[in-house]
Amino acid sequence: MKLIIFQTNINSKHHIKTLQSVFNDHDHILDWSIDIEDIDNVLRIEANDELHDSDVINLIGEHGFYCDHLEG
Repeated sequence: MKLIIFQTNINSKHHIKTLQSVFNDHDHILDWSIDIEDIDNVLRIEANDELHDSDVINLIGEHGFYCDHLEG
């Protein structure tokens, strides 16, 4: 298992709800959260080793949102 952290432009509960099923139904995402109170709207994903940063960036981009890996 690994933890991946991203900066996003997901900044409302409505946006989170839009992506909820995308994250919940993904085979490689075990748990996730988005902190819309943080200036970077941080997305934290616990995933198995099959998931790569680029997978998440592309997945979120397909739904019209920006996402970039944060070094931790």
